[in-house]
Amino acid sequence: MESRRLGKSGIVVSEICLGTMTFGSQVDEAAAFEIMDRAYESGIDFFDTAEIYPVPPQADWVHRTEEIVGRWLQGKDRSSIILATKVVGPGHGWFKPPVRNGLTALDRHHIRTAVEGSLRRLQTDYIDLYQTHWPDHDFGYEETLEVLTELKEEGKVRVIGSSNETEWGVMKANQVAAERGCARYETIQNNFSINNRRFEDALADICRREGMSLLPYSPIGGGVLSGKYNDGALPEGARFSDYLKSGGPRQKEMAQRFVNEKSLATTAALMGLAEEIGMDVVTLAVAWSKQHDFVASTIIGANSLEQLAPSLAAADLKLSDDVLAQIDAIRAQYPYPMG
Repeated sequence: MESRRLGKSGIVVSEICLGTMTFGSQVDEAAAFEIMDRAYESGIDFFDTAEIYPVPPQADWVHRTEEIVGRWLQGKDRSSIILATKVVGPGHGWFKPPVRNGLTALDRHHIRTAVEGSLRRLQTDYIDLYQTHWPDHDFGYEETLEVLTELKEEGKVRVIGSSNETEWGVMKANQVAAERGCARYETIQNNFSINNRRFEDALADICRREGMSLLPYSPIGGGVLSGKYNDGALPEGARFSDYLKSGGPRQKEMAQRFVNEKSLATTAALMGLAEEIGMDVVTLAVAWSKQHDFVASTIIGANSLEQLAPSLAAADLKLSDDVLAQIDAIRAQYPYPMG
């Protein structure tokens, strides 16, 4: 499996990263260990988690994913693994911070509390990539970057990154880092898939010009690009099935953003293309995601070894110019499937 650098840092990672957000909810520890073992054996050296995982966020299982990943790390060569996690910050809608009253900020107190908790649960002395899970535009970036710089100088984190960030947020953070002599975000982890190409509108160019790397999550559109929701299907145990059947208003709103008429039409067209070229549609979507110059590593997820296999099949795959052109033609037919 090929590797790429995270931004301008000295950290090099596999082009595919294993995301872990369902470990401890949809995936029990034994299955999670099997999935991580298979990924590691297949050449993946980059693993991503977060203090608030697993999803959907719930008070009775918050932090459980980091604990599972931490137990899996024991007995492994720590230097062979690039480990990423996140501080939740102020949250976003249904994505609430793991604190008593649900109110927090990306300030010194909350970041230091979060990183110490993550280090303890992950049973490690350092985090390779520490990310802000959601931006805190109202609070600003000065104190946030100052404390993240302190953590880097103390050796508790190696590099820092952001997630779910905006164009303004990236540029503002870079401005503050330059003015204050702080560490800068080397990466941005945002939603990016054939069903959600908004990152290409402006953030892609920012990454190129600022020397930052995208770590795309949901490369198969939250599972939609697998085709499992087509023809009105709501498969048992699938995240958006649960959200649509029994979720709250915000969960239903999120599910409808991913599962809608345009996204399902795009998926059907991509399934036809994948069948034509003899490829699983999941493999096609993951290969497309990692085949961008501004992408360092595409974050995949799996709830079983069977789900993991087609994503791993994209590891050494490069799509032809003709296939890329056909994907672009589908995009032109169904622009912005996720709104």
